[in-house]
Amino acid sequence: MTRAARRALDTALRAMAHEDEPGSIEEMRADFAALMARFPVPGGVRRSAVELGGRPAVLVEPEGEAGPGTILYFHGGSWLLGSPDTAMALTTELVLRTGVRAVSLDYRLAPEHPFPAAIEDGVAAFRDLVDQGEDPATIAFAGDSAGGGLSVTTSIAARDAGLPTPAAIVAFSPGLDHTRTGASMTTKDGVDPFLTAAGMRRTGALYLAGQDPYQPLLAPAVVGDLTGLPPMLLQVGTNEVLLDDAVRLATRAVEAEVDVVLDVTADVPHVFQTFVGTLDESDRALDRAALFLTQHLARG
Repeated sequence: MTRAARRALDTALRAMAHEDEPGSIEEMRADFAALMARFPVPGGVRRSAVELGGRPAVLVEPEGEAGPGTILYFHGGSWLLGSPDTAMALTTELVLRTGVRAVSLDYRLAPEHPFPAAIEDGVAAFRDLVDQGEDPATIAFAGDSAGGGLSVTTSIAARDAGLPTPAAIVAFSPGLDHTRTGASMTTKDGVDPFLTAAGMRRTGALYLAGQDPYQPLLAPAVVGDLTGLPPMLLQVGTNEVLLDDAVRLATRAVEAEVDVVLDVTADVPHVFQTFVGTLDESDRALDRAALFLTQHLARG
């Protein structure tokens, strides 16, 4: 698709944006749910409520025979908002393109449950899958935005807890640095039609609850030890304030001898993979993510 289509989407997103002071957490959650409900969820899957690691989750399965493996999915929402429902369009797209089932985790949210509650829930869910007899080599982590960050930090925390690592990580526009020191927090502020540096600081403070952000599980792009992590695919757009989160994590992965693919698409917004049918780049990015997942799950 042409750059004109990308610019048209940017214009439309800016028309939807507003600079009002954020409302209550309940209002923010309702607004986010309404926004994400605009993205249609494709058919061709079965969905059922399950429990994983003591938390609610949604199992998404292909209608036909599923391929080997499980995708443990982490939804986005700045660690404050969202649910498996708000990420269902993306989760379903991955299931359809890979033929592999996914379990989308309803992890605890801040400010009621600040760091490290969401990561603890991710580790518990992974442990539960393994305890159920699932081979870790057939489990992949995936997520978008905050959930993309959780796909990485949950892997770090699982490794530190003595658990095996999953087969692969796919992170869409991941948040990987609560120190907010990436250059793109400044250079892309105002370019990003969704996120602003000020907004990231506000939501980050609620997740941190006064804790030091210079920790491996809060800023893996800055201080995280990535040794022993599985192959990862990081997808991000050049218009994002979170661009340098992915770029710097990829650099650290190289230094740690971890297989990494840094997949950057020009002139697209935060979690651009959501815009299937609007941007050809979204479909192509999801195809690349699906190929990455199936290749690594097949090896398992």
